[in-house]
Amino acid sequence: MFTSILNNMEGSLTIQNALLCALVSLALGFVIACIYGVQGACSKNFMITLVLLPVLVQMVIMLVNGNLGTSVAVLGAFSLVRFRSVPGSSKEMAVIFFAMAAGLATGTGFLSFAAVMTLVVGIVFLALEKSCFGEGKPEQKDLRITIAEHLDYTEIFDDIFQNYTSECCLQKVKTTNLGSMYELDYHITLKDRRQEKEMLDAIRCRNGNLTVICGRRSTLQEGL
Repeated sequence: MFTSILNNMEGSLTIQNALLCALVSLALGFVIACIYGVQGACSKNFMITLVLLPVLVQMVIMLVNGNLGTSVAVLGAFSLVRFRSVPGSSKEMAVIFFAMAAGLATGTGFLSFAAVMTLVVGIVFLALEKSCFGEGKPEQKDLRITIAEHLDYTEIFDDIFQNYTSECCLQKVKTTNLGSMYELDYHITLKDRRQEKEMLDAIRCRNGNLTVICGRRSTLQEGL
């Protein structure tokens, strides 16, 4: 059974318990930051945030200590922080909630529970990150093509897609450059990955050598 080290408090918080919770929060924040850092490039600012977030949440939880009015004020403060921050990917949001959950656990005194769940969630995160779970097939691509406004985008690339793709779907059309150009977003499935460059060269000849972007489908679908 997990028990809280703060159960025996009667309206007071000892320095020893506060420091112990803070040290555990910092340690868990460091572990979470290291786990997230394994997945690839990430900014130093975000890593520092992950280290400090659990101890900050822990401090807030200890200060609230069951006070309803203070809880509402804290909720409003967190809402302001959300609207003043830059939106991130779904993975970044999940890691932020991970760090906040660790802080909530340490803030209520459940240090062993926080440590065990950080270990379990961290192992699952690393396992999913290293596996192929959720990845599309290598042949599935997102294709973005820029064309001049006088071209009819409905059929201009049909013969090229017929030759090089088994599936093709136009997802979105957007005007750009003050309406003088169109951006076409496609979901495609290549017949042969080795012919990707050949397909792009054919498209470039058709669109007047304007911008063509082809990438993994997941790179454009990471936001919630």
